[in-house]
Amino acid sequence: MTDPSARPSATPADSTRPLDGKVALVTGATRGIGFATAVELARAGAHVVAVGRTEGGLEELDDAIKAAGSSSTLVPLNLKDGDGIDRLGGALFERYQRLDVYVANAGVLGPLSPLGHVLPKDWDDVVASNLTAQWRCIRSFDPLLRLSPHGRAVIVGSGAAHKAKAYWGPYAATKAALEVMGRTWAAEAMKSALRVNMFNPGPTRTRMRAKAFPGEDPDTLPTAEAAAQAILPLCLPALECTGRLYDLPQGKWLDYQMPA
Repeated sequence: MTDPSARPSATPADSTRPLDGKVALVTGATRGIGFATAVELARAGAHVVAVGRTEGGLEELDDAIKAAGSSSTLVPLNLKDGDGIDRLGGALFERYQRLDVYVANAGVLGPLSPLGHVLPKDWDDVVASNLTAQWRCIRSFDPLLRLSPHGRAVIVGSGAAHKAKAYWGPYAATKAALEVMGRTWAAEAMKSALRVNMFNPGPTRTRMRAKAFPGEDPDTLPTAEAAAQAILPLCLPALECTGRLYDLPQGKWLDYQMPA
């Protein structure tokens, strides 16, 4: 480790840096929505703990965060390394004694093919990356988020979780399970200061989208920066709702039935 009813309300008018003094962790931070969200959090004043697999991407992010007037801690880590996640949780406690914001963005597309054609090793990789790794992160970061007076977690999901589209089985199944896991976490944290919400960015101009739809014109899609701007309000202390899904394409919150 080196040194949005309607759309959620935006950054309060009386403060352009509402996350000053806060520590925010973003996974999958080296490109796409993760990269853009890390920069957006930095602009809001947070110190960003950026987790990603490529050191070059992390170094590029570090430059962007510095240009935004903030600082970062770079963590080159494959989230399939569960012990590495545990070590990161311990290091965060030792250094900061808490975590204020957690954006769970990392994920993989996996194979787009009939379920019966998916190789076991590819299935295992998607489950490990999109589900098991996310549980390991919750396990390590939940205690840290509860130590914050305003812990905020955002689970970045996908519209695929609400569809049963042919050939998207591994990705859709793991994203649906991730959403249920996030809702479960929110229910368990209901009586604490921690707020956990899900976020669906919809079609976005990212490398993963290009891989899934190679013939699509990326210029017709919203940018990762637009998604990041919608994620930021879910990370702020002023947000009080929990266990909800903000759907960016519809521009509104979608409610679940939460336990009493």
